[in-house]
Amino acid sequence: MGDDVQEKVRKYEEFLNERLKRDLQKVLAAREAVYADIADYLLLKSTIEQLKVAELPKGELRTKVDLGCNFYVQAKVPDPKKVCVAVGFGFFVECSLDEALGIIEKRVALLNKKSEQLTEDSSKIKANIRVVLEGLGELQFGQGSATSNVATDA
Repeated sequence: MGDDVQEKVRKYEEFLNERLKRDLQKVLAAREAVYADIADYLLLKSTIEQLKVAELPKGELRTKVDLGCNFYVQAKVPDPKKVCVAVGFGFFVECSLDEALGIIEKRVALLNKKSEQLTEDSSKIKANIRVVLEGLGELQFGQGSATSNVATDA
């Protein structure tokens, strides 16, 4: 009987470490990526709103563009009244500033919905982790609770 219990404990621990914790990490990483996309769209929205308020010159606009790691280069925008917006699946659409704001609102709403779903998924995985830990506690110690170092913040 002792070997049977040890085998069950090993299987539960394997399931916990190999499946549940890995799934939780994937879901949390996906949620962070969605949050980063939302931040990018909100930054674009702010920039577009500033362009709409500013007195835009006729013709081209000179600006600096961050290539990454705070490395800036000068750029010329031939028509500052139009922007390209990522609409998903690697596609970009050239549109007016007002059209871009509409697209951004829809994308942000979609991404917020996706982040809510990922948060719900992470909560379910955390609940499953808790159930497995409770089962392990009952198997190992004959009691209803087990302690763990599993992160439970959403």
